Amino acid sequence: MYKALILDDERPVRVAIAKLGNFARFRIEAPMEAENGRDALALMQRHVFDICFVDMQMPVMDGAAFLRQASSRSPDTAFIVISGYDDFSYVQNALRCGAVDYLLKPIVKEELDAAIEKAIRKNYPDADFSAAGGDDSITAEEVLSIIRRKIEQDYHENIQLSDFAGRYFFSKEYLSRLFKAKFGCTIYEYLIRVRMEHAQTLLLDPERRILDIARSIGYSDTNYFSKAFRNFCGRTPSEFRRENGSVPASAQSGAITDGSESGSAPGCSHSPRPQASP
Repeated sequence: MYKALILDDERPVRVAIAKLGNFARFRIEAPMEAENGRDALALMQRHVFDICFVDMQMPVMDGAAFLRQASSRSPDTAFIVISGYDDFSYVQNALRCGAVDYLLKPIVKEELDAAIEKAIRKNYPDADFSAAGGDDSITAEEVLSIIRRKIEQDYHENIQLSDFAGRYFFSKEYLSRLFKAKFGCTIYEYLIRVRMEHAQTLLLDPERRILDIARSIGYSDTNYFSKAFRNFCGRTPSEFRRENGSVPASAQSGAITDGSESGSAPGCSHSPRPQASP
């Protein structure tokens, strides 16, 4: 079995690499971890690593300084640089220090597995992985699809990202970052979008009370729902109804249907406005 070391000061990144990489297929033991270059060098005195993942931006000792020392002490180790900066100077520096590959955050499983195979073949060019067992654990990409389906089906429920993070062993921060990179909005923004699109459909029925609509999509407070609707749509629920000819008979006689301030906007956007992540 080969040995691997993950060096990154962010625990979610270390967890992501350990979870995403198909280490079983490449006959690699569960990777060891270090959060700074000094600790990693200490580990390299006690263990011989075939692969070492290295973050370029770290406290105590940055990635470049670590690579210079580690590559001279352990010339047979294949180094894979992990960075959040898509900067050619970082790539040049990493390759100059002996790195075999350079991956950008957030980590993509297919790119990670390709880098692992490249690193192993640096010293073992004839290695055969065809008979190695696969890793059947769920991937981050699959978790993102589960989250998206959950929102679309159960948008009226109190959906917590921490539930998915705990169940599938990915950090909330990592899942949030990956969701936005894949779908172009945060998980909370997507939840708001789905809720508001359903609200618009329900508001077209003049017999439905705004309070009932709010509750049916997950809001117990009508005022809070009205503010969220206006942030998304540019108008209050009552204004949306008037513009679409679905005003209840009671409202036509002057009754107030929601507690929002009046206002107007040219059209209802289906792109969520920035909100804080859950």
